[in-house]
Amino acid sequence: MTDRAFHTPYDGSHKLFTIGVRPLDAADWIDADENLLGYLDEKDRLAERAPDAIFVMEPGTEAAQTEVLHLLADHLPQRFPDIYQRLGPQIDILPAFRRLRLDTPYPPLLVAGGLVQEDLVLMRRGEDGWRLAAGHLCFPSSWRLHEKFGKALQEIHAPVPDFGRETRNATIIERMFDNLRPEQPVMRWNWSLHADNALHHPHSAGQWRFSRRLGDEQIDNLYFRLERQTLRKLPVSGDILFTIRIYLDPLHEMERQPNAAALAQALIAQLQAYSAAQLDYKGLTVERERLIARLSQIAGDCAS
Repeated sequence: MTDRAFHTPYDGSHKLFTIGVRPLDAADWIDADENLLGYLDEKDRLAERAPDAIFVMEPGTEAAQTEVLHLLADHLPQRFPDIYQRLGPQIDILPAFRRLRLDTPYPPLLVAGGLVQEDLVLMRRGEDGWRLAAGHLCFPSSWRLHEKFGKALQEIHAPVPDFGRETRNATIIERMFDNLRPEQPVMRWNWSLHADNALHHPHSAGQWRFSRRLGDEQIDNLYFRLERQTLRKLPVSGDILFTIRIYLDPLHEMERQPNAAALAQALIAQLQAYSAAQLDYKGLTVERERLIARLSQIAGDCAS
């Protein structure tokens, strides 16, 4: 199993409110680390507590779901032989002491989601563009699956500043989906700051908003919520699989990085550059100045 990497898309290389997709080596499509068991356990807990909140599907998507499951069943044992073992119609997840059958009567996308730390969303082309046709989403970052189900991309992105219907970004994304090729998946990073390290954040308005100011200790214990997003066109159905992998890092971990000063300075520059609408969307309006002050302290301490 791979060790947990410390990802820093907030270093200026993956700016928010930009599309920022890059080609992805198909071998690196899925990630797995030492937190695999914890993620799968949380998915199981959510499936028992709120099954309707984490899975949706349109009739007629079953074949595409099966395509996703088979792609994962072929990919995972090859990419992570110490974690996954394929035995005919079943897969063993060795460090999690789990065995999943590929031929169960459950929806294939639901089974596929039980194999990996990623959330899985199936997008399908229709008259109104690409829409969310099926999804297994346990770890949303401030959105609810049923609110986006069946909606086209431009509606899904409507709350995001400069990404709503008829915007230039919306047109570019639609064109990118249309031109995606099965042999060349792509990826991008998104990130936000949260007041806790919960994986399941289905709030429909903003990332984290506060009716009162946080204490100094709470500011220091904010979490970077990082999203590694991939897009892969399915060769048979022509649908597109959107995967979302969540990583959580406390703000204070930044100070341990060898380039902590540069990271803090890059983040300060971005926070200062965001518009009022962008700050509001990310829930950063109230605490931006104190966050900048804390980052300035990190930059000064780590540069000395």
